Amino acid sequence: MKRKTLISIIATVVVVLALIIYSAMSGKEKEVVLETEVQYGSFEIAVMITGELQAIRETEIKAPSSLRNRYLRIHRVKIQDLIPEGTVVDSGDWVATLDRSETDNSQKDMIDRLEQEESEYMRTKLDTTMQLRQLRDDLINLEFAMEEAEITLEQSQYEPPATIRQEEISLERATRAYNQAKENYGLKERQAKAEMREAEISLERDRRGVDMMEAVLKEFDIMAPSSGMVIYKKDWNGQKRTAGTEINTWDLAVATLPDLSTMISLTYVNEIDISKLNEGQQVKIGVDAFPEKRFTGEVFEVANIGQQLPNTDAKVFEVRIELNEHDTILRPSMTTSNEIITRVMDSVMFVPLEAVHANDSLTYVYTRQGKKQVVVLGDSNENNIIVELGLEKGQKLYLSQPGNIESFEYTGLELLEEINRRKEEARSQREKEHKPKESKGPSGPPSGVKRSQG
Repeated sequence: MKRKTLISIIATVVVVLALIIYSAMSGKEKEVVLETEVQYGSFEIAVMITGELQAIRETEIKAPSSLRNRYLRIHRVKIQDLIPEGTVVDSGDWVATLDRSETDNSQKDMIDRLEQEESEYMRTKLDTTMQLRQLRDDLINLEFAMEEAEITLEQSQYEPPATIRQEEISLERATRAYNQAKENYGLKERQAKAEMREAEISLERDRRGVDMMEAVLKEFDIMAPSSGMVIYKKDWNGQKRTAGTEINTWDLAVATLPDLSTMISLTYVNEIDISKLNEGQQVKIGVDAFPEKRFTGEVFEVANIGQQLPNTDAKVFEVRIELNEHDTILRPSMTTSNEIITRVMDSVMFVPLEAVHANDSLTYVYTRQGKKQVVVLGDSNENNIIVELGLEKGQKLYLSQPGNIESFEYTGLELLEEINRRKEEARSQREKEHKPKESKGPSGPPSGVKRSQG
C-alpha cells in the first residue's frame, strides 16, 4: 500500500514539473522576436536552376556496325538482355545481348534464296553446255558440207558451164552458211559466258549475305570495349534504353562508359533568364544526393536556339556547366542545384527578403526604433535584396512583422517621390518595348525609281 502511494506522489510531481517547464518555454517562445541588421559588402545576383550530371567524354558500347549493311535489310533490333546500370566492367566483359528472332528469320530466307541461286546456277550451266554442244555439232556438219561442195566443184571441171556455175553457187552457199554458223557460235559462246558470270555473281552475293548474317549473329553478344561504369544510353526523348528497347541501325549504342574524371551539369534555362547567362560565368553547385558537398563550376556553353521539352509548353535553352572539382561520389544522372552568378556588386547594403514589407505604394521595413522606414530597393537574389536608400549599415531591423504594428509610424516618406519616379520610368520602358514600330515617311517607291504613268 505504501509503495503504491509513493509511486502516485512521484507521478504527480513529474506531471507538475512538466507543466511548469512547458509553460516557461511557451512564454519564452512568445517573447522571442526575430531580428536582423543591414548588411554591407559584396552582393551576388544569381540564376537558380537544376541540372543533371553527365560526362563530357564517353565511350559508346555499340551493336555490331554490320547491322547497317543494306543487303542484310535489318532495320530494327531489340535489346534482349542488358547488364544493370551502374555496373563496373572490364574490357571484354559482357554487357548486352540482342534479340535474334528477326535476324533468324532473315537468315532462313537468305539460306532459301541461296539454295535457289545454286539450283539456277546449275541449270544455267547445263543449258549453256547443251546449247554450245549443239552449236559445235552444227558447225562441224556445215564444215563437212562445205568440203563436199568443194570436192563436187573440182569434179565438175569438165561439165557444161551451167553445171559448173551451179556447183560454184553451192560451194558459196555452204561456205557462207559455215561462216555464219561460226560467227553465231562465237556470239553464243560470249552470251553463255555472260549468263554464267551473272549466275555466279548472284550466287556469290547470296553466299556472302549468308556469311555476313552468320557473322552478325555471332556479335549479338555485346562486350565492353574498355573498362568503366555502364550507363544506359538515352534516346532523343530522354528515355533510357533498357531490355526490350528497339535500336535503329543509325544509332547502334546500347549503353555508354562515361569518363568520370570530367563532369558537366546539363541544364535547361527558361527563355526569360537566358539573356542573363554568358559563357565564363561562375557557378556554385550542389548535389542533391550529397547536400553536405559543395562544388564550383563554370558555364562553358549556352545554346543560341531554344527548344521545347516533352510534356511542357515553355521554351528552354540548353546550358552546360563544367565542374572544376573531381569527386568519386559523382555519378551521371545525379540531380544538381546550380547557382549561376550573373552579376557581383561591391559595397552595397542589403537585407533579407523577409524583412521587407509593402503596400500599394510603399516598401518599408520595421526598425528597432518603432518606425516603418520607407526604403528604395534595388536588385535581389534568392535570399536578400539591395537597399539603395533609407537605411544605414548595421541598422537593426525586425526580420518578421512585430506584434504591435499599430504603434509604428512611417518615416522616410520623402523617398516616396523617388519610388514613384522609378515606377514611372519602368512603366515607360515597358511601353516603349511593346510599342509597335511606326513607319517612317509616306509609303511609295524607293528613291530613284519613277512611278509608272497610267
